[in-house]
Amino acid sequence: MADNQIPVSTQRLFEKGFSAYERGNLDIAIDLLTRCIVDVPSFSRARRFLRIVEIQRVKKAGKTGMMRQLADLAGLPTLIFGSLLLKPGKGEKAVVAAEKLMAINPLNPSFVEFFCKAARVAEQIEIAVQTLELVVEAEPGDMVLTRALGDIYNEIGNYMGARNAYEKVVQARPHDAQTAKLLKEMDAQTSMQSGGWEEAEGKEGGYRDLIKDKEQASKLDIQAKAVVAGDDLEAMVAEQRAKIEKEPRNINAYRALIRLYRQRKLFAEAVAVTEEALKINTADPDLDRTLSELRALDYEARVDALREAGQVAEADELDAVRAQFVFDDLLERVKRYPNDLRLRFELGLQYFDNEYYDEAIQQLQLAQRSPKERNDALYYLARCFRNKNQPDLATMQLETALEQLPTMDDSRKQVLFELGEIAEEAGETDKAFDYYREVYGADIAYRDIGEKMERIYKARKKE
Repeated sequence: MADNQIPVSTQRLFEKGFSAYERGNLDIAIDLLTRCIVDVPSFSRARRFLRIVEIQRVKKAGKTGMMRQLADLAGLPTLIFGSLLLKPGKGEKAVVAAEKLMAINPLNPSFVEFFCKAARVAEQIEIAVQTLELVVEAEPGDMVLTRALGDIYNEIGNYMGARNAYEKVVQARPHDAQTAKLLKEMDAQTSMQSGGWEEAEGKEGGYRDLIKDKEQASKLDIQAKAVVAGDDLEAMVAEQRAKIEKEPRNINAYRALIRLYRQRKLFAEAVAVTEEALKINTADPDLDRTLSELRALDYEARVDALREAGQVAEADELDAVRAQFVFDDLLERVKRYPNDLRLRFELGLQYFDNEYYDEAIQQLQLAQRSPKERNDALYYLARCFRNKNQPDLATMQLETALEQLPTMDDSRKQVLFELGEIAEEAGETDKAFDYYREVYGADIAYRDIGEKMERIYKARKKE
């Protein structure tokens, strides 16, 4: 489906998803992009980028071997239930179930196999090809996935693509007679076939260059890339500029252009486009936030350039200007959007960093009303009270946060660590030991937890 046929609300979800990805919020990006394809299942660009972000999240987590297998167990109920949907008339529901598995682990061969089966039942084989291409690119050494890609290329008539996939499998598994036989068949097919897939082989678009709208396919590929560079960047900038000229009030075109400039660290250009967009859409808090972020990034880039040039004094001076800008800008935005609790949280952190603890407490107490900011706000409230020599109030905030953090992630670790330090400072060694032990048992390398545990063990031996 072309972009101009996607509902505006869904396009905005995509823009927000991309922005979340740029900020490193992969979970939020996945949630927003998933909503895009739920709203519009034919939104190919959103589905492709969703898969890219899902793969990056798995790679970033670094789960391998047993750890990955344990994580994948969560998908077994969906896999079992989904198998019941692999029948005519149930295809769309099967794809929905398959997307849930992709969200758990898009590199699990069993999950990918089910996704491809669901796509076939739903008569959407193109999304199966799309997914397989991405997962094989991410896991080039996985011969199960490579073989599956070869099979689906064979199925859609991309015999050259199938031949190359089968050849990789045979090279890795010389005794795989079945794949070797298929490789010979593909050699025969490609020798008979002229044009078509052979001409597409090796090109950026792959199978997409042969779908109905070649120009649109090319655009989708460029837009879905995690990093756009070179000629692709120039093409995309020109395209968005043309859209803006044709539709001066098309905010999505401005957002797309801003993303492109930001991606290439052309912050001054991105700032200028954002200011243009805000003249059209004056009360847009997302654009307002983007403008603030871009201005701060522009400062940082100039500071870094000065440091690299050896102009340390000038860099320090500009860095101070940057810090003042961030603070003043937050104050102004809080005035404009007094109910934005994320802004309250950010302002609280600014006050905290500058040791204005009473002002920080005021903002953080407001910020904790937001479910998204609550735990972090409680943590920094505790640190404010601790720095004000009010450990009882600090402990109260941390214990409240701890009740809402059942999983041993970084948030729980930092809360336990802080509780341990407060208890240790109060001479409550046993209590501190219990807090530290929980962190130590989950992550021996967390901050200086090893030293703390060793110190308490030694103290206990002397008793």
